Formats: sequence, C-alpha cells, structure tokens
Amino acid sequence: MTERKPIESWLTDMDGVLMHEGVPVPGADAFIKKLRDSGRPFLVLTNNSIYTARDLHARLNRIGLDVPAENIWTSALATASFLDNQHPGGTAYVIGEAGLTTALHDTGYVLTDSDPDFVILGETRTYSFEALTKAIRLINNGARFIATNPDNTGPSPEGALPATGSVAALITKATGKEPYFIGKPNPLMMRTALNTIGAHSETSAMIGDRMDTDVLAGLEAGMETFLVLTGLTGKGDIDRYPYRPTKVVDSIADLVDRV
Repeated sequence: MTERKPIESWLTDMDGVLMHEGVPVPGADAFIKKLRDSGRPFLVLTNNSIYTARDLHARLNRIGLDVPAENIWTSALATASFLDNQHPGGTAYVIGEAGLTTALHDTGYVLTDSDPDFVILGETRTYSFEALTKAIRLINNGARFIATNPDNTGPSPEGALPATGSVAALITKATGKEPYFIGKPNPLMMRTALNTIGAHSETSAMIGDRMDTDVLAGLEAGMETFLVLTGLTGKGDIDRYPYRPTKVVDSIADLVDRV
C-alpha cells in the first residue's frame, strides 16, 4: 500500500462532527483553534443549503466555535460554482432559502419562473405545493433539474425531517427526470471545496460522521478520511458498507494533535 503524504489541508463536516443538535462536540473548539493557529487551509462543509456562510459563521460563533465565513463551504455555494462554470449568466427557478438564492445571485444568475434554464431544488422548511407544481411543469417544459444535495432526511430535536432528496424524488416521480445532485457524496462538492482553498486531494483529509456521504465523498475525491462516532454512524454500522474510512476515531478531539 502506497504511503500517503502528510496532511496539509482539512475538510470537515459540521453536524455530527463539530456540533450535535446545536451543542458543540467536546474538542471541536480546540480543533478549530489549532487549525487557525497553524495557518493550514481548511473548510467546514455542510450539505444544508438553507444558510449563507455568514449565517453559519454567526450560528457557530454563538456556541463558541470561531469559524470565519470564508472557511465555510455549503452545497448552495458548490451549486452556484458548478452552474457558473457550466452555464454562466443563466436563469433559474429556485425552491430554497437565502443560502441558495444569495449564492446564485452572487454568480450573476437571474431567478425567474419564466422559461428558466434550470430548476434548482434546495433545502427549505416551507415546501409549498404551488412551488413544487411550478417546478414540475417547468421541468416538463425543458428546464434542467439540479438539486443541492441528496439527503433524504435531516435532523431536528423532534426527529427526522424530510430533506432535499425526498422532495427531489417526488419531482422525479412526477416528471420522469432525475436531478443532478451537487452535494456529498458527489466528489464535485469536495473538488470545488479543495479548489476554493488551493488544496490537493493527496495532501488533504475529510472528517465526517456519515459513511454514505462524508467518507464516500472523501474516498472518491482521493482524500484521507476520518470517521467520527459523535453523529449518525456507530461502530456497528461500518461493516455494512463495502468501503472503509482511513481511520475511525471516537470524536474530533482525537484529531487535535494531527493538525
């Protein structure tokens, strides 16, 4: 087995790694501080497209995690980057929140419900039947279908919430058109993140709490992968998958000394 190069850059998931149900995971503050003090390039990643990077900076700051907005990468930002590269200056009908609409506006996209180039589905807590019907009709009329992430459910204190993947399945059932998913586990999310900080996969690591998104995306992007057990994946779940992380650790606290 080829020995990997030393880790120079870090990508880490947010929910389940740095925080859990709004509470910081012990050791997360020390890990972020060590990264910032070291000057190593890093990004905090999330498939959630609801919030802007500035919003997330403020939310993390409130619980004692000082992550600059420029060190946060969301599926909304990855989606905007993808569209700006593939079809610059286009038009889109968007179902989503400020994180997604702001990212698209910042790349010069025009949001419209009149013959758009794309229908873009993101995370929201207020999916409307009217908006979904409009999306279905636009896709049937030729608009291309993009979704920010494939997560079927999201967490909440009361239990699971339907997420983008579930709503995308509804639209697919009505149109016969599958969306192109941008967020994890699509390695595109990781590669755009690495490009943003000028990092290379062979000297970068991904930390996550999910085998099917974080570890898979890191693996397919050619990165070293660390699975933490403070989120959705337990030790007993790992052998259900045909691939493995580079290393399994109890929590982010176990990686502070690796920075």
